[in-house]
Amino acid sequence: MTYKVGIITASDKGSIGERVDLSGPAIEKIINKFQDFKVEKYIMLADDINLLSNEMKNMADKNNIDLILTTGGTGFSKRDVTPEATLSVIEKRAPGIPEAMRSISLKITPRAMLSRAEAGIRGNTLIINLPGSPKAIEETLEYIIPSVKHGLDILQGNDSNCAR
Repeated sequence: MTYKVGIITASDKGSIGERVDLSGPAIEKIINKFQDFKVEKYIMLADDINLLSNEMKNMADKNNIDLILTTGGTGFSKRDVTPEATLSVIEKRAPGIPEAMRSISLKITPRAMLSRAEAGIRGNTLIINLPGSPKAIEETLEYIIPSVKHGLDILQGNDSNCAR
């Protein structure tokens, strides 16, 4: 089974063309390494809770995206609202995913403890907040993606052997 992936980049400056944001393309490059995933939709939005949450709902409910990966907006800035947007649309939290990302990142930099990333489930869609830097995306996404695939298999009823 190939899972459909949506990417949302939260970037005020990127959304109005004042800066080239490389984090979304970094996600797509990594996803393309895995045959079980295919990027179906990519969008860059301003750091606005309503824009972000509405797009997450749209991807999950209307576009039937299996995995939504966000980048940006997980720090301490007043404009960083991606975790709040995520929490407003999910039905179940999946705290182990951001915990694992922070754990692997803490081996590289103590600043990883400042990430407010969240993850959770909306219907049959898994939503994960990734870091905003391409380097951190590479370090975390490659680490979590095998377990994310297994989680999606379970979520969508494609794995009957989850008690290994």
